Amino acid sequence: MKKEDILKALESVGNSTESNIVEADLIRNIQIFGDEVIIDAESLSPTLQAKKKLEVDIMKAVHDQVAEKAKVVVNVSVSEKSKETAANVIKGAPIPGVQNIIAIASGKGGVGKSTVTANLAISLRQMGFKVGLIDADIYGPSAPIMFDVQHAKPMTVHVDGKSKMGPVEAYGIKIMSIGFFANTDQAVVWRGPMATKALTQMIHDTHWNELDFLLIDLPPGTGDIHLSMVQNMPVTGAVVVSTPQKVALADARKGVAMFKMDQINVPVLGILENMSYFSPPELPANKYYLFGKEGAQDLASQLDVPFLGELPLIQSIREAGDVGRPAALQEGTTIPLAFEEIARNIVAEVAQRNENLPPTEIVRITTMAGCSPKK
Repeated sequence: MKKEDILKALESVGNSTESNIVEADLIRNIQIFGDEVIIDAESLSPTLQAKKKLEVDIMKAVHDQVAEKAKVVVNVSVSEKSKETAANVIKGAPIPGVQNIIAIASGKGGVGKSTVTANLAISLRQMGFKVGLIDADIYGPSAPIMFDVQHAKPMTVHVDGKSKMGPVEAYGIKIMSIGFFANTDQAVVWRGPMATKALTQMIHDTHWNELDFLLIDLPPGTGDIHLSMVQNMPVTGAVVVSTPQKVALADARKGVAMFKMDQINVPVLGILENMSYFSPPELPANKYYLFGKEGAQDLASQLDVPFLGELPLIQSIREAGDVGRPAALQEGTTIPLAFEEIARNIVAEVAQRNENLPPTEIVRITTMAGCSPKK
């Protein structure tokens, strides 16, 4: 094997830009020892999935174009170019005491985003983390029902001579929701600026104390609330929830694209698939893919974001939400294990993101394509 032949083969390996990894100067070193070649390369993306894909693509290029039986060792690190690009954001002040802020989003309604958020909060709490939850779905708040605190009211607390709201606590989770301030049968009829102001107050006028994770349950779509959220707090990363069918995946794709916009630039921690399959109680080993199979997993691969896992369609998950006791609390069933696996994957992605990227900055929204400037 010759170094020039290997470099020629690596010109077929692309990266996130229009050039290949050789033209982009992402090959740091090539060493050849008989039938063994060691290649040191850099990835422009810090995600584990992107680095693994680059490793596999390099090995395949060498095997296909240079030596089929060669032993190829690939070492992938994160490019300094990636870190420099990520640093080009205006710094914003974090929420005191809150370590990581995770936005849970979906492009489409009805995919179970709020149910997923509630159960992930429980799973993180059971793993030993201090967890808070903001129900940012201004027009359809559901957290009070899902945690059986629909009649609770936040109390006033005094912190450093200032009056703040104390979040409602349930199952060890600190919760804030517009549902605490409106009657059960009262419609919330607000224009965009009023909804934005309410969300801002819930974020900054609440005394969260110390939290490892603050989960934000966003409304479906991409609108005022989403922009207000990234303007008002330094979001660590976003998780996009989808179901397997094409109509949901099309909207999930838009949700990922929103967070990746240059004006927003919030790291996407991954996509998770809800309602992946149905297993009847009498035939627990059978899986029926009612809405399609592996749709979200394929989408994650296409968009080069991590796939966080899949959740089954189980009746007791819905029933648990209706009675205000999240299904992740059900001992002796497989449900807590499913949510725990996804929670662990999210924690791993957050750790990876915090290691390779600087803190997310609060977004200053200016003129966006097709929109007028935000004043």
